[in-house]
Amino acid sequence: MADAEQKAMQLMAEAEKKLSSSKGFLGSLFGGPSKVDEAMDLYQQAANKFKMAKKWNSAGHAFTELASLHAKAGSRLDAATNYVEAGNCYKKTDPNESVNSLLKAIEIYTDMGKFTMAAKHHQSIADIYETEVADIEKAIQHYEQASDYFRGEENNSSANKCLLKVAMFAAQMENYEKAIQIYEKVATSSLESSLLKYSAKEYMFRAALCHLCIDLTNAKIAVEKYEEMYPAFQDSRECKLLKALTNHLEEQNVDAFTDTVKDYDSISRLDQWYTTMLLRIKKSINPEDIC
Repeated sequence: MADAEQKAMQLMAEAEKKLSSSKGFLGSLFGGPSKVDEAMDLYQQAANKFKMAKKWNSAGHAFTELASLHAKAGSRLDAATNYVEAGNCYKKTDPNESVNSLLKAIEIYTDMGKFTMAAKHHQSIADIYETEVADIEKAIQHYEQASDYFRGEENNSSANKCLLKVAMFAAQMENYEKAIQIYEKVATSSLESSLLKYSAKEYMFRAALCHLCIDLTNAKIAVEKYEEMYPAFQDSRECKLLKALTNHLEEQNVDAFTDTVKDYDSISRLDQWYTTMLLRIKKSINPEDIC
């Protein structure tokens, strides 16, 4: 692998030499553009060698140089492709630099009207902010932008997938109204499709839990509304759990609330999001008594 890195560094040096010789007066007379083409080929080889050596920052730099040359030459699609390659390499070592590269690609794709491609890379940036940088507000921003672009291209499935991420984070950040709005929107959208109809009950369940974090009365009204929207919801385990929890909240019965959640969890495992929401709801019974 050390040999691959050494070879890559030599290729980078050769590429830079080609570029500097193409910029002079004689270079412009004697094959300037062809020297740029040769430099591009050398940068491509160097980038691949750096990848072989797992020198991700160096590979990212080589792809960035290549992208820049393609952009100057007017090859916008090639430029965008190489900015994405740079972003993929940087992601392994430098998430912020990865975001910068992907944003450059997005700018080109949006200028070219390739909004599906732009949406996919906004999604990638959102994932970086979610998993690598832990900046949830920026993750939300990019998931929302991705959703807008997907929706504009009639890719409603991908748009909803991004929106559901936004709703999940909004609820975690106690922006329940926003989460409810999204979950209800996606539930309504799902009911319009015979293939997606079954998933509507999950989004209604999530929306109802968000309602319970705010107000018990509104939560009961919401559940009734969901039953009218989707009659099958009434017989679901999710709906039965919601009604049982509502009763326990009205009775201020912490133990019954806890037991009901445990019974449900023993059959249908509750993930971290559900656990967080249910704990918040439980705390509303006797806030001073529950840690």
